[in-house]
Amino acid sequence: MDLGVDLSLYVVLGLVLVAFAAGFISSIAGAGGMIVLPMLLWAGLPPLNALATNKFQSVFGTLSSTINFFQKGQINFKELRLALLCAFIGALLGTWGVQAIDAALLKAAIPYALILVAVYMLFSPSIADVDTPAKLSRGAFDVSVAGGIGFYGGLFGPGMGSFYAVAFAGLRGNNMRKATAHTKPLVLITNFTSMVVFMLGGQLVWGLAIIMALAQFVGARLGSNLVISQGARLVKPVIIVATVAIALRLIFAQ
Repeated sequence: MDLGVDLSLYVVLGLVLVAFAAGFISSIAGAGGMIVLPMLLWAGLPPLNALATNKFQSVFGTLSSTINFFQKGQINFKELRLALLCAFIGALLGTWGVQAIDAALLKAAIPYALILVAVYMLFSPSIADVDTPAKLSRGAFDVSVAGGIGFYGGLFGPGMGSFYAVAFAGLRGNNMRKATAHTKPLVLITNFTSMVVFMLGGQLVWGLAIIMALAQFVGARLGSNLVISQGARLVKPVIIVATVAIALRLIFAQ
């Protein structure tokens, strides 16, 4: 199979295993791209090709967990219609805005925001397996939070899934199963928007992207099943660890 890039069989197999692991972890806590992207760069892909290939395969992992959550009755798309639209618009604006905003300033601030998310999850009593009263109306949440995080996803991206999950739990009062499930369609539409931009730019390494997408799809299916069966006792610690890990990686990469 012509992968569109000159890589050894062992490197390709390694990338496939990484994609599977990223799909599994990302379906629970997000952060799959922070696993895959450095490995694609290590394998020798140019940065734009690595970004494009990462977005493509991660979209299929998120699609897999979204389908699984929906089939198991964990996603109510009627509740998410406005949120999806706002996330899409936010992602488009973020993709355009990244050219005008000081990316270095954003990169410096995000790790500390992620640490605050982890601390909030650790100590907040609302992050659990039961619904709690909403602190923000659905309309206000969709426009400000879904749109805002969608903008961030198009602009930068690390920790987007964690931000969404904590927002659904803390501001809309969702239990952790529902918060995690409702995060997936919003991450999917945000990443899909970026993926299309990369595809139109001709940056995608098609062969490698396709086989990694298949591995992501399977890993995400297994991970989302664990979320449904284990709930907050699994999701909460994994998100805390994942967000802190992303934050530390961003801090030491500066």
